[in-house]
Amino acid sequence: MAGFTNPARAIFTAIRELVENSLDAGETVRVLPEIYIRLSHDDEEEGSNVYTLRVMDNGSGIPAAQVPIALGQFLVGSKFRLKQARGTFGLGGTMAILYGQITTNKPVSIISSTGTSKTYEHRLMIDIQRNRPMILDRKMHINKEVSGELWHGTVVEFHLEGDYYKAMPKVLEYLKQTAIVNPYANITFVDPKGRLYKFDRTATKMPPPPRETLHHPHGVDVETIQRMIRITPCNNMLDFMKEHFHRVGEQIARQFLKFAKMDEDKDPRRLSPDEVVNLVQAMKDFNEFLPPDASCLSPLGEELLRAGILKELEPDFVAVCQRKPSTYSGHPFIVETAVAYGGKIPSRGDILLYRFANKIPLIYDESGDVSWEILKSINWRRYKAAPDMPIAVFVHICSTKIPYKTLGKEIIADRPEVSREILNGIREVARQLQHFLSRREHVKMQVRRLSIFSRYLPKIIEFSTKLGGLQTVPSMDKLYRRETVFKDFITSDQYVASERFDAGLYRTVLVYVRNKHDNSAVNVRVLGFASSKWKELIQEITLGAGSEIYEMLRERVKLVRIEVKSTIQGKSGIVDAFVECLSE
Repeated sequence: MAGFTNPARAIFTAIRELVENSLDAGETVRVLPEIYIRLSHDDEEEGSNVYTLRVMDNGSGIPAAQVPIALGQFLVGSKFRLKQARGTFGLGGTMAILYGQITTNKPVSIISSTGTSKTYEHRLMIDIQRNRPMILDRKMHINKEVSGELWHGTVVEFHLEGDYYKAMPKVLEYLKQTAIVNPYANITFVDPKGRLYKFDRTATKMPPPPRETLHHPHGVDVETIQRMIRITPCNNMLDFMKEHFHRVGEQIARQFLKFAKMDEDKDPRRLSPDEVVNLVQAMKDFNEFLPPDASCLSPLGEELLRAGILKELEPDFVAVCQRKPSTYSGHPFIVETAVAYGGKIPSRGDILLYRFANKIPLIYDESGDVSWEILKSINWRRYKAAPDMPIAVFVHICSTKIPYKTLGKEIIADRPEVSREILNGIREVARQLQHFLSRREHVKMQVRRLSIFSRYLPKIIEFSTKLGGLQTVPSMDKLYRRETVFKDFITSDQYVASERFDAGLYRTVLVYVRNKHDNSAVNVRVLGFASSKWKELIQEITLGAGSEIYEMLRERVKLVRIEVKSTIQGKSGIVDAFVECLSE
């Protein structure tokens, strides 16, 4: 069974498949996901290799009549439509349950409600020979209100053989990366030793849901066209083009058929094999088709990807890029890339790569992935980056069909269209990293310069005052100024701005912020006022407990303000901050 090749991989795959189902269920009804995972030993002895896995969510729930079919029968997956979705075939949950039944011969327990006044509990097994569920028990319960509304969601509990302690690093890394790419979800995991791992949401905004779409003409092949011809209700080529292809209207259809030298009134079912081949080639050569519409896809978006990276890794710098939509083999796709520096990113002698597909992490088989090949092909010294630096690169692909190499759904294939977008996306964020690293070196020079001025300028002014016989020491604010804007400030869940600092006189302006809290992280951003509007000068960054930043502003502005907030709701930080500047 794909994904269940050994006991450690089986535990990982079972957790992964049920978590993905729970994320899909929450997004279906536009509810912020709350996912609880508990893995426990069946026997009291810690060395037992039989576990009970329980996963509970607050998603859409499954109608009572559909529960046995949805989780006790194969070939009912929803992934055969042209629509972006997690996974490959939509059968992962059933596969995990079947693996548990094969290894333990114990039934699965399922509790579900769609938000009605009743919940339904099923105990069932899968009849493998007949491919149908065997219902052992079915109960109905009164649905209780939770926070003023009736509970909706699904609880799946079953037994399986595995080796959690070998799988533990991969399981924890999977949950961490899931939290990065789904920052709007709360995920709680309790392991067999009772250790609690919590991944709290840091965003309340969810990406738009994906929609079904048609094939794009530039990506279809001969087999796809032949399948369309077999099912089409159209009696002429003009209607055929409008009915079956993405963003093809009457005008473009007429232009294309004229380009392809094909009669508009010809019945598509009467096309010869050679004419089908010529039609496909003409589609590839015709450049007037509109680009694919990204509205059918559900990318994470730059804001949410940045929020997830900041929450889990607390880097000193993050750059995010979302590429324009493209197509391969009739499927639209969008590549999102990011690079992060510092914070909790380890220095391992090589750049760290995080891979995602349709908002799920790809943990295994990294070396065979196209993203890894591209990462290794880039000369990072051009971007002032060295292998021993704490740098992480993130690649997320969303598509109606992810080009996996294997059934394990872990390796992205080397498709030229996909490779090109990944390479260009990584290059774009790498250039921003280069600017950050260059600016950091410049900041160090300015810090040394300011240190000299702050140390000796007051003494020079005092000496000059005495030498000139003046009674009053003149202010040095026009030359050098340092002002504290936050002192022992306790952050809240919303951004709070400091007093405005008048920076109009100064050529060099540096901002210092320190999080003094022992446990909680804070988010920081710096804004400047110029040309009658406020603009972001330093993008949102996360400061972990005890962390600090000392950044120089890249452009001159009239006013400066620092804004801070708690990274995790309800967990305040303590902030000190000052602005230091030097005139021309």
